[in-house]
Amino acid sequence: MTSKIPVSVLIPAKNEESNLPACLESVARADEVFVVDSQSADRSVEICEQHGAQVVQFHFNGRWPKKKNWSLDNLPFKNDWVLIVDCDERIPDELWDEIEQAIQVSDYNGYYLNRRVFFLGKWIRFGGKYPDWNLRLFRHAVGRYENLNTEEIRNTGDNEVHEHVVIEQGQVGYLKTDMLHIDFRDLFHWLERHNRYSNWEARVYYNLLTGMGEDGTIGANLFGDSVQRKRFLKKIWVRLPFKPFLRFVLCYFIRLGFLDGRAGYIYARLLSQYEYQIGVKLFELKKFGGQLNVREKKEEVNTPIQSTNDKPQAIASVNVQS
Repeated sequence: MTSKIPVSVLIPAKNEESNLPACLESVARADEVFVVDSQSADRSVEICEQHGAQVVQFHFNGRWPKKKNWSLDNLPFKNDWVLIVDCDERIPDELWDEIEQAIQVSDYNGYYLNRRVFFLGKWIRFGGKYPDWNLRLFRHAVGRYENLNTEEIRNTGDNEVHEHVVIEQGQVGYLKTDMLHIDFRDLFHWLERHNRYSNWEARVYYNLLTGMGEDGTIGANLFGDSVQRKRFLKKIWVRLPFKPFLRFVLCYFIRLGFLDGRAGYIYARLLSQYEYQIGVKLFELKKFGGQLNVREKKEEVNTPIQSTNDKPQAIASVNVQS
């Protein structure tokens, strides 16, 4: 039998019975696995128990921190290193071999992993989706997800969306082997998820346009790493007109998405639609002073946003099941 690797895996979940079996099988080499669940109504908990994962129930009250940061602050990890894995992601054996070697390098406190995104059964290699670097492996004592000041926006879920991990100290490296992003659910769920994501993105756009600070975030830097460069370019992007059209042209033509065939075309069209959703929700935010889903009552439209400094912490419970 292959010996366990001293890494604690953290998997955020809610109603993921379709994706969890393959995900959990792919992280079986980890020393311990935590699944942080949000009161799933399907067989998610049962599947986790069958694979020997520890289940923790998280109860979100709509305030910061969200699920991953709460987990990093509260779970009893027995290893220094934690690996964040979404339910629709897989860690191949070759990547585990690389992780086993990487965590022995004392100079590094974190590592970026590259993702291969699969859509309609095909690897979306072009269109700007690859490479897709995410800092997922790090010493849990020195890494936390950034707060982009989006928690006021409802219907984004209780889990961090596209926030990135900030390492407080030490160097970060890059692993060579890709992790796999393979969602076993259908396009209905893709559209449902991106409807929630567009709420979050609209608030990020709004914050950029209104000059909200970047303290505690990974920052925007044209000469930084790949994530910081994307943040820098997004500051320009949010001010451009015709973004849905530009998103399609950029994805399908300029970044060669047409080379991914029919799946690449559908993906580019859906990203264009996603950009339109962000745009109309950004219009709603501007109309109602930074709030979404405001009912047409004068007293509610003029209600100021509560200061984030006075918000209570997320209410959560630890219920570990072996």
